[in-house]
Amino acid sequence: MQTRDFTRIERAPAYRLVYDAIEKQIFAGHLRVGDPLPAETLLAEQFGVNRSTVREGIRLLEQSGLVERLGAKRPRISIPHYLELASSASRALILASITFRELWEASALVEPMMAEIAARNITEPDLARLAANIAEMDEAIAQIEAGEIFDVDDFVGLDREFHEILAQGSGNRVLILSHEPITKLFIPAGRIILPRLHTYRRVADAHRFIHERLSARDSDGARNWMRRHMNDFRKGYEMTGFDLDMSLDAARLGLA
Repeated sequence: MQTRDFTRIERAPAYRLVYDAIEKQIFAGHLRVGDPLPAETLLAEQFGVNRSTVREGIRLLEQSGLVERLGAKRPRISIPHYLELASSASRALILASITFRELWEASALVEPMMAEIAARNITEPDLARLAANIAEMDEAIAQIEAGEIFDVDDFVGLDREFHEILAQGSGNRVLILSHEPITKLFIPAGRIILPRLHTYRRVADAHRFIHERLSARDSDGARNWMRRHMNDFRKGYEMTGFDLDMSLDAARLGLA
């Protein structure tokens, strides 16, 4: 008779069970945004645990953004900020050793769509922020071309900021949420491509053309230019000689 090996069942700590039980009530709609949590003594009695365990469970809820504490008042149910939620997604993607191919395939879908929608919805203040970002890029490129000491991470940060402003300009919260973990993973890819190929000006020029199409409220033009920009992104990575299916972390650290 064939036998199977089973791993030992790990018991969750009691405070985690408190967290899970309250979280379930929130997602089921039994606890709504703004509702105060019951007193710790009452929760301890209902759960059959001590107050310190309840307190730890509530602290975990606060860390997740599901609960907020205002002054000395009882904690209330809150909505986690979408950027906090997306940061959790970013951590999950990084732990999963995402490859460049996976990053690019997702970006090639999301970024052009986002640019198309932003051309219709973006506000004048966001257009001004994009213009300021491009101006900062131009200043950075001038330093690089003059041979001055420059940290590539600063340029990668500006590149990421451009795409984040564009995401905000789309006004679509679902796109913003899905875009944020993707754009965080631009960082290791940018660190690989830019120092090797010196494509700083090419990136800035693409951003400039996209900004022009957004300013003209040209949805087709913004989408097409973003598609070209994302195709350049992939070509640049291929030109570095790295394997598209290699973990970005491994590529960045020179482990492959």
